[in-house]
Amino acid sequence: MQERPATPISEFARYLRTETVGGVVLLVATAIALIWANSPWSPAYDAMRGAVVGPAALHLDLTLAKWATDGLLAVFFFVVGLELKRELVIGELSTRSQALLPVAAALGGMIVPAVLALSVGWGAPGIDRAWAIPVATDIAFALGVLAVAGSALPVSARVFLLGLAVADDLGGIIVIAVLFSSGLDALWFGAVVLACTAYWWLQRRRFRAWWLYVPLALFTWFAVHEAGVHATISGVLLGLLTRVRADPDEEFAPALRLEHRLQPWSAGLCVPVFALFAAGVPIGPDALRAVFVEPVALGVMVGLLVGKIIGIFGSCWLVIRLTPASRPRGLDWRDLAAVSMLGGVGFTVSLLIAELSLAGLPDVLESAKAAILLASAAASVIGAAMLVRRVRVRARENGDDDTAAA
Repeated sequence: MQERPATPISEFARYLRTETVGGVVLLVATAIALIWANSPWSPAYDAMRGAVVGPAALHLDLTLAKWATDGLLAVFFFVVGLELKRELVIGELSTRSQALLPVAAALGGMIVPAVLALSVGWGAPGIDRAWAIPVATDIAFALGVLAVAGSALPVSARVFLLGLAVADDLGGIIVIAVLFSSGLDALWFGAVVLACTAYWWLQRRRFRAWWLYVPLALFTWFAVHEAGVHATISGVLLGLLTRVRADPDEEFAPALRLEHRLQPWSAGLCVPVFALFAAGVPIGPDALRAVFVEPVALGVMVGLLVGKIIGIFGSCWLVIRLTPASRPRGLDWRDLAAVSMLGGVGFTVSLLIAELSLAGLPDVLESAKAAILLASAAASVIGAAMLVRRVRVRARENGDDDTAAA
């Protein structure tokens, strides 16, 4: 029997469509948050963010903003975990030769922005953890911009950006797990290990009953929360433990089925609601001035706008020059530079890291959030302009080639 393709083109196209639509919804939610937070009704916005719900006996009396961060983003990170597992096992990161370029690009796109942010903000309160803010790339926005402005580029551009974003997500997950775990509780950590082992065993034994998995997933989330690790890590753990290879009697593997079901909810609801609670920052003259004066905010801006393209493009150049790796098929260096610029679209995970790293410094947090929004918008516009130019140049070159051939 011929083996079914691990990642059909139609599946990849579906992924891009979902992320593109999700990017539009995310943009709308961000606009609503900004308008609401800067309107005469801003007290209602602050009251909504600060409203406390949940049982205090379980230490779950959290604000709605915290529920959006810890709860809804756990679904987003579960989808990230599924995609990461699939790419590592059967996708773009499954072999050393395939993984080398996007992983190197992701590493460069994390290290250089972090170093620049730390250098610019050196000595400022909060920079000891806020240096991690510009390490992230928002896959929804980045793929959305590429789909709109660079649709005529070869599909290898999208594959490279997806592989880069997946590797970048893994790095961001590690940063969150290492930097933002506090007072690890050994007993609850043991409960996390047991819950994850049970999930792995159910997957290995081919159990498919949702009524087993849903309570187990909720308990895992709760145990991670109580263990002192950021609750979103529970989603990553379960995603990485989900099977990605289909059995002979299965049409799709569990990871692919879950992606089909959860990705629209993640991209269309969970992430936009998080943005609604997180992106409402002042954008008046004083707030905008603080972005360019406050060292942490300025470091975030420089990290995203300058550090990302230098780190991603520079790493690609070094790896291609020093190893057998080659540029993605059909792309030249200018195409790769345009795609690298999209790495500066931080947004979702950058906002999350900002919330975690600057929770005790509200004024610095507000200016850092404004810096994330401005830098992400600027990276989107600059990246889109570079992509449009590349598409036009390619069209003109192809027209000249056709004329010469005739």
